[in-house]
Amino acid sequence: MEIIEIKTPYINVDQLLKFSGLIESNGQVIQLLEEKLILVNDVVISERRKKIYPGDVVKIEGVAVLKVINEV
Repeated sequence: MEIIEIKTPYINVDQLLKFSGLIESNGQVIQLLEEKLILVNDVVISERRKKIYPGDVVKIEGVAVLKVINEV
């Protein structure tokens, strides 16, 4: 599990995946969402702009698991 620190109250899932270096374009996010491969706290999501808060765990099936925390 990779830890991602954010300074803001939340981050959109597409921004998080770009920030973490897992994807390079919005097209990649859309494809992952259409294939139902992105889960937030073990729930499949379909929103590209889904808000991710500190404490949330984002999983891309077979690729990565990210935990978002507040930057200290």
